[in-house]
Amino acid sequence: MSVCLQSHSEPTNNSCYTMYHGTSKEAAENIMRNGFTPSKDGMLGRGVYLSRDIKKASRYPLNVAEGDRRVLVLKVNVGKVKKIDHQGHPLQKTWHDAGYNTAWVPPNCGMVPSGLEEDCIWNPCRIKVIRVIEPEPSWGYCNVQ
Repeated sequence: MSVCLQSHSEPTNNSCYTMYHGTSKEAAENIMRNGFTPSKDGMLGRGVYLSRDIKKASRYPLNVAEGDRRVLVLKVNVGKVKKIDHQGHPLQKTWHDAGYNTAWVPPNCGMVPSGLEEDCIWNPCRIKVIRVIEPEPSWGYCNVQ
């Protein structure tokens, strides 16, 4: 069972949480067929970038029309979590090498321009897709129960 943890709350090691991933309709179909492919590099290095904030996920990808966006509702076993709360953190891109499974960027710490929470999961096997939803532009999301 996964837990809905508020995006401002620090995740607990070895817990399962509901998270979200914003993507295009086409990419969502590919993820459903083949699973996630980790990004090669990003703010936190290699991994799958997710959020516990569904409204944040609903905004992505930025270069896709709103009607073509999808949000994957996920169950994620975070494993060992490292908080990365400032640019230039010594483990910002090497957290996995130090034995962590997930890097967590808390909201309003100056790392993310939107000020919203973000998670980076090293191993996509820790992520299970529960369902795909269509974001509702007027209030962020729909059909989530």
